[in-house]
Amino acid sequence: MNISTDEFGKLFTTFEREAFRLEALDDYSSSSDPEMIRAFLAGEPQPSEYNQQWVDDVRRSTDAGKRMYRVHVVSRPLTSYLRFELGWGYIKSQAVGEEFFILDTTEQENPVSGIPDFWMFDESRVVSMNYGEKGKFLGAELEPETTEWVKVRDTALRHAAPFSEWWERHGQE
Repeated sequence: MNISTDEFGKLFTTFEREAFRLEALDDYSSSSDPEMIRAFLAGEPQPSEYNQQWVDDVRRSTDAGKRMYRVHVVSRPLTSYLRFELGWGYIKSQAVGEEFFILDTTEQENPVSGIPDFWMFDESRVVSMNYGEKGKFLGAELEPETTEWVKVRDTALRHAAPFSEWWERHGQE
């Protein structure tokens, strides 16, 4: 069932314990600010306003004792977009409590191949996300059940490494 952007957004303020995201794409540039990507790739300092609304939302949730975490499926070498997202976005959000894990498929099979991006809230609501070319967000659907999505999350986490450890080893490749 399709879910409106407003309904989707409300899930980020009404979840009680945890919000999990699986990111399966290596390019979301069509859903991102091209000026920020350009600045990152040019080696410019990160503007303080970059991603600030998200960071504020994460801080409110984590300060309230809620867990926000995600697994991103990647393979090396990273795309320019992924270097930007991980180098600026993940590091900034991690500083306020969001947890990140990397499922690197460079030397292993992708155990969640074919699964779309999704957010899962309190293991009771799952929203799968639809993307077009270069990660242009096209809309989202509220899934009717969660059991299989919980299994996907658990599988992804089992095969993923904590972001900080992975970034230390591979972030400059």
